[in-house]
Amino acid sequence: MTSGHRPTAVIAEDEPVLARTLVRLLEQTWPELRIAGIADNGLRATDLALTETPDVVFFDIQMPGRNGIDAAEAVADDWPDERAEPLFVFVTAFDEFAVAAFERAAVDYVLKPATAERLQQTVARLKARLAARSVSPAAGDRAALMQRMQSIAAAPIETGERIKVIRAGVGNTVRMIPVADVVCFEATEKYVNVVTSTGEALVRMSLRELMSRIDSTDFIQVHRSVMVNASAILSATRDENGHYSLAVRGLQRPLKVSRAFGHLFRPM
Repeated sequence: MTSGHRPTAVIAEDEPVLARTLVRLLEQTWPELRIAGIADNGLRATDLALTETPDVVFFDIQMPGRNGIDAAEAVADDWPDERAEPLFVFVTAFDEFAVAAFERAAVDYVLKPATAERLQQTVARLKARLAARSVSPAAGDRAALMQRMQSIAAAPIETGERIKVIRAGVGNTVRMIPVADVVCFEATEKYVNVVTSTGEALVRMSLRELMSRIDSTDFIQVHRSVMVNASAILSATRDENGHYSLAVRGLQRPLKVSRAFGHLFRPM
Protein backbone atom coordinates (compact mmCIF):
# COMPACT_ATOMS: atom_id res chain seq x y z
CA MET A 1 0.00 0.00 0.00
CA THR A 2 1.52 3.26 -1.08
CA SER A 3 1.64 6.37 1.09
CA GLY A 4 -1.64 8.28 0.92
CA HIS A 5 -3.56 5.29 -0.39
CA ARG A 6 -6.86 4.77 1.38
CA PRO A 7 -7.26 1.04 2.09
CA THR A 8 -10.32 -0.70 0.66
CA ALA A 9 -12.24 -3.80 1.64
CA VAL A 10 -14.97 -6.11 0.38
CA ILE A 11 -17.30 -7.96 2.74
CA ALA A 12 -18.90 -11.32 1.95
CA GLU A 13 -21.77 -12.03 4.34
CA ASP A 14 -25.19 -13.51 3.53
CA GLU A 15 -26.89 -12.22 6.68
CA PRO A 16 -27.75 -8.50 6.17
CA VAL A 17 -27.83 -7.71 9.89
CA LEU A 18 -24.39 -9.24 10.43
CA ALA A 19 -23.02 -7.45 7.38
CA ARG A 20 -24.24 -4.10 8.70
CA THR A 21 -22.80 -4.88 12.13
CA LEU A 22 -19.40 -5.67 10.65
CA VAL A 23 -19.47 -2.44 8.64
CA ARG A 24 -20.33 -0.45 11.77
CA LEU A 25 -17.56 -2.07 13.81
CA LEU A 26 -15.01 -1.49 11.07
CA GLU A 27 -16.03 2.17 10.89
CA GLN A 28 -15.28 2.41 14.62
CA THR A 29 -11.98 0.50 14.59
CA TRP A 30 -10.63 1.54 11.18
CA PRO A 31 -12.24 4.83 10.08
CA GLU A 32 -10.00 5.29 7.06
CA LEU A 33 -11.01 1.93 5.57
CA ARG A 34 -13.36 2.24 2.59
CA ILE A 35 -15.89 -0.56 2.09
CA ALA A 36 -15.98 -1.09 -1.68
CA GLY A 37 -18.92 -3.48 -1.62
CA ILE A 38 -20.87 -6.23 0.15
CA ALA A 39 -21.73 -9.60 -1.41
CA ASP A 40 -24.41 -11.92 -0.09
CA ASN A 41 -23.07 -15.18 -1.54
CA GLY A 42 -19.76 -16.76 -2.44
CA LEU A 43 -20.07 -16.40 -6.20
CA ARG A 44 -20.87 -12.68 -5.97
CA ALA A 45 -18.07 -12.27 -3.45
CA THR A 46 -15.57 -13.71 -5.93
CA ASP A 47 -16.79 -11.45 -8.73
CA LEU A 48 -16.88 -8.37 -6.49
CA ALA A 49 -13.37 -8.93 -5.17
CA LEU A 50 -11.94 -9.41 -8.66
CA THR A 51 -13.76 -6.30 -9.91
CA GLU A 52 -12.85 -4.00 -7.01
CA THR A 53 -9.38 -5.51 -6.28
CA PRO A 54 -9.51 -4.41 -2.61
CA ASP A 55 -6.70 -4.59 -0.09
CA VAL A 56 -8.74 -6.76 2.29
CA VAL A 57 -11.61 -9.25 1.91
CA PHE A 58 -13.73 -10.27 4.90
CA PHE A 59 -15.28 -13.68 4.18
CA ASP A 60 -18.06 -15.50 5.91
CA ILE A 61 -17.55 -19.25 5.42
CA GLN A 62 -21.00 -20.82 5.18
CA MET A 63 -22.56 -18.92 2.27
CA PRO A 64 -24.85 -19.82 -0.64
CA GLY A 65 -23.29 -20.52 -3.99
CA ARG A 66 -19.71 -21.03 -2.81
CA ASN A 67 -18.29 -21.21 0.68
CA GLY A 68 -15.86 -18.55 1.83
CA ILE A 69 -12.77 -20.73 1.70
CA ASP A 70 -13.46 -21.80 -1.89
CA ALA A 71 -14.27 -18.19 -2.78
CA ALA A 72 -10.95 -17.03 -1.33
CA GLU A 73 -9.10 -19.64 -3.37
CA ALA A 74 -10.98 -18.58 -6.52
CA VAL A 75 -10.06 -14.94 -5.90
CA ALA A 76 -6.39 -15.84 -5.42
CA ASP A 77 -6.36 -17.97 -8.56
CA ASP A 78 -7.77 -15.22 -10.80
CA TRP A 79 -6.15 -12.21 -9.16
CA PRO A 80 -4.51 -9.80 -11.65
CA ASP A 81 -0.75 -10.17 -11.86
CA GLU A 82 -0.02 -6.47 -11.41
CA ARG A 83 -1.78 -6.23 -8.02
CA ALA A 84 -0.67 -7.57 -4.66
CA GLU A 85 -3.17 -10.19 -3.51
CA PRO A 86 -5.76 -9.09 -0.94
CA LEU A 87 -5.46 -10.00 2.71
CA PHE A 88 -8.12 -12.53 3.72
CA VAL A 89 -10.00 -12.46 7.02
CA PHE A 90 -12.67 -15.04 7.83
CA VAL A 91 -15.53 -13.98 10.11
CA THR A 92 -17.68 -16.99 10.92
CA ALA A 93 -19.63 -18.83 13.57
CA PHE A 94 -17.83 -22.11 12.87
CA ASP A 95 -14.45 -22.64 14.51
CA GLU A 96 -13.84 -26.03 12.81
CA PHE A 97 -12.77 -24.28 9.61
CA ALA A 98 -9.87 -22.41 11.20
CA VAL A 99 -7.16 -24.79 10.00
CA ALA A 100 -8.43 -24.70 6.42
CA ALA A 101 -8.60 -20.91 6.56
CA PHE A 102 -5.03 -20.48 7.76
CA GLU A 103 -3.83 -23.02 5.16
CA ARG A 104 -5.16 -20.50 2.64
CA ALA A 105 -2.99 -17.78 4.18
CA ALA A 106 -5.73 -16.07 6.18
CA VAL A 107 -4.52 -13.09 8.20
CA ASP A 108 -7.10 -13.74 10.89
CA TYR A 109 -10.09 -15.90 11.83
CA VAL A 110 -12.77 -14.13 13.87
CA LEU A 111 -15.66 -15.95 15.51
CA LYS A 112 -19.12 -14.39 15.45
CA PRO A 113 -20.44 -12.34 17.02
CA ALA A 114 -17.46 -10.09 16.34
CA THR A 115 -16.74 -7.39 18.89
CA ALA A 116 -14.94 -4.07 18.55
CA GLU A 117 -12.22 -5.31 20.91
CA ARG A 118 -11.58 -8.44 18.81
CA LEU A 119 -11.64 -6.51 15.54
CA GLN A 120 -9.06 -4.09 16.90
CA GLN A 121 -6.62 -7.01 16.97
CA THR A 122 -7.54 -7.93 13.40
CA VAL A 123 -7.17 -4.35 12.19
CA ALA A 124 -3.74 -4.09 13.84
CA ARG A 125 -2.60 -7.20 11.98
CA LEU A 126 -3.98 -5.94 8.69
CA LYS A 127 -2.36 -2.53 9.07
CA ALA A 128 0.98 -4.15 9.86
CA ARG A 129 0.78 -6.37 6.77
CA LEU A 130 -0.21 -3.47 4.53
CA ALA A 131 2.55 -1.29 5.97
CA ALA A 132 5.09 -4.03 5.29
CA ARG A 133 3.98 -4.10 1.68
CA SER A 134 4.49 -0.38 1.31
CA VAL A 135 8.18 -0.62 2.20
CA SER A 136 8.86 -3.74 0.14
CA PRO A 137 10.05 -2.92 -3.39
CA ALA A 138 8.59 -6.15 -4.72
CA ALA A 139 5.29 -5.96 -2.88
CA GLY A 140 3.31 -5.25 -6.03
CA ASP A 141 5.29 -7.64 -8.20
CA ARG A 142 3.24 -10.80 -8.01
CA ALA A 143 5.45 -12.66 -10.45
CA ALA A 144 8.48 -12.08 -8.23
CA LEU A 145 6.44 -13.07 -5.20
CA MET A 146 5.41 -16.32 -6.85
CA GLN A 147 9.05 -17.08 -7.68
CA ARG A 148 10.02 -16.56 -4.05
CA MET A 149 7.11 -18.75 -2.89
CA GLN A 150 8.12 -21.51 -5.28
CA SER A 151 11.72 -21.33 -4.09
CA ILE A 152 10.61 -21.59 -0.48
CA ALA A 153 8.24 -24.45 -1.28
CA ALA A 154 11.02 -26.32 -3.09
CA ALA A 155 13.48 -25.99 -0.24
CA PRO A 156 13.74 -29.06 2.01
CA ILE A 157 12.18 -28.54 5.40
CA GLU A 158 13.80 -31.53 7.02
CA THR A 159 16.43 -34.14 6.35
CA GLY A 160 15.22 -37.71 6.10
CA GLU A 161 15.12 -40.85 4.02
CA ARG A 162 14.44 -40.17 0.37
CA ILE A 163 11.16 -41.66 -0.79
CA LYS A 164 11.08 -43.73 -3.96
CA VAL A 165 7.93 -45.68 -3.12
CA ILE A 166 4.97 -44.06 -1.37
CA ARG A 167 3.22 -46.19 1.24
CA ALA A 168 -0.44 -45.18 1.16
CA GLY A 169 -3.05 -46.70 3.44
CA VAL A 170 -6.30 -47.75 1.72
CA GLY A 171 -8.54 -49.35 4.33
CA ASN A 172 -6.60 -52.29 5.78
CA THR A 173 -4.22 -52.36 2.82
CA VAL A 174 -1.03 -50.41 2.26
CA ARG A 175 -0.54 -49.55 -1.40
CA MET A 176 3.06 -49.36 -2.56
CA ILE A 177 3.12 -46.60 -5.19
CA PRO A 178 6.37 -45.88 -7.09
CA VAL A 179 6.87 -42.13 -7.35
CA ALA A 180 7.44 -42.56 -11.09
CA ASP A 181 3.87 -43.86 -11.44
CA VAL A 182 2.30 -40.79 -9.81
CA VAL A 183 0.28 -38.59 -12.17
CA CYS A 184 -0.17 -35.75 -9.69
CA PHE A 185 -0.19 -34.80 -6.03
CA GLU A 186 -3.15 -32.80 -4.69
CA ALA A 187 -3.01 -31.19 -1.25
CA THR A 188 -6.16 -31.33 0.86
CA GLU A 189 -6.75 -29.95 4.35
CA LYS A 190 -4.77 -32.65 6.19
CA TYR A 191 -3.55 -35.03 3.51
CA VAL A 192 -1.97 -35.31 0.08
CA ASN A 193 -4.00 -37.17 -2.52
CA VAL A 194 -1.64 -39.36 -4.55
CA VAL A 195 -3.15 -39.87 -7.99
CA THR A 196 -2.08 -42.58 -10.42
CA SER A 197 -3.67 -43.96 -13.59
CA THR A 198 -5.10 -46.84 -11.53
CA GLY A 199 -6.55 -44.93 -8.60
CA GLU A 200 -6.04 -42.49 -5.75
CA ALA A 201 -4.78 -42.79 -2.19
CA LEU A 202 -4.22 -40.42 0.72
CA VAL A 203 -1.06 -39.93 2.74
CA ARG A 204 -0.96 -37.93 5.96
CA MET A 205 1.81 -35.54 5.02
CA SER A 206 1.95 -31.96 3.80
CA LEU A 207 2.65 -31.40 0.12
CA ARG A 208 5.76 -29.40 0.95
CA GLU A 209 7.17 -32.17 3.13
CA LEU A 210 6.41 -34.83 0.54
CA MET A 211 8.04 -32.88 -2.28
CA SER A 212 11.14 -32.37 -0.14
CA ARG A 213 11.47 -36.13 0.32
CA ILE A 214 11.21 -37.24 -3.33
CA ASP A 215 13.04 -36.44 -6.53
CA SER A 216 10.67 -33.65 -7.52
CA THR A 217 12.46 -32.56 -10.68
CA ASP A 218 9.89 -34.41 -12.80
CA PHE A 219 6.96 -32.55 -11.22
CA ILE A 220 5.78 -29.02 -11.90
CA GLN A 221 3.44 -26.87 -9.85
CA VAL A 222 0.24 -25.82 -11.64
CA HIS A 223 -1.76 -24.67 -8.62
CA ARG A 224 -0.93 -23.73 -5.06
CA SER A 225 -2.04 -27.24 -4.03
CA VAL A 226 -1.25 -29.36 -7.11
CA MET A 227 2.00 -30.81 -8.49
CA VAL A 228 1.82 -32.67 -11.81
CA ASN A 229 4.16 -35.18 -13.40
CA ALA A 230 5.37 -33.19 -16.40
CA SER A 231 5.75 -36.30 -18.56
CA ALA A 232 2.05 -37.09 -18.10
CA ILE A 233 0.74 -33.75 -19.41
CA LEU A 234 -0.81 -34.25 -22.86
CA SER A 235 -2.15 -30.76 -23.61
CA ALA A 236 -3.21 -27.43 -22.12
CA THR A 237 -6.47 -25.78 -23.19
CA ARG A 238 -7.13 -22.09 -22.66
CA ASP A 239 -10.73 -20.90 -22.19
CA GLU A 240 -12.27 -17.53 -23.06
CA ASN A 241 -11.34 -16.16 -19.62
CA GLY A 242 -7.67 -17.00 -20.03
CA HIS A 243 -7.71 -20.02 -17.71
CA TYR A 244 -5.81 -23.14 -18.65
CA SER A 245 -6.83 -26.72 -17.94
CA LEU A 246 -4.65 -29.76 -18.50
CA ALA A 247 -5.37 -33.10 -20.11
CA VAL A 248 -3.21 -35.57 -18.21
CA ARG A 249 -2.38 -39.15 -19.21
CA GLY A 250 -4.19 -41.61 -16.96
CA LEU A 251 -6.54 -38.98 -15.50
CA GLN A 252 -10.16 -38.79 -16.66
CA ARG A 253 -10.75 -35.29 -15.34
CA PRO A 254 -8.98 -32.08 -16.39
CA LEU A 255 -6.67 -30.32 -13.96
CA LYS A 256 -7.16 -26.61 -13.44
CA VAL A 257 -4.13 -24.35 -13.74
CA SER A 258 -4.22 -21.27 -11.54
CA ARG A 259 -3.52 -17.95 -13.21
CA ALA A 260 -0.20 -17.63 -11.39
CA PHE A 261 1.14 -20.65 -13.31
CA GLY A 262 -0.61 -20.07 -16.63
CA HIS A 263 2.60 -18.70 -18.19
CA LEU A 264 4.05 -22.22 -18.10
CA PHE A 265 1.65 -23.27 -20.86
CA ARG A 266 1.71 -20.33 -23.23
CA PRO A 267 2.90 -21.13 -26.77
CA MET A 268 6.66 -20.71 -27.32
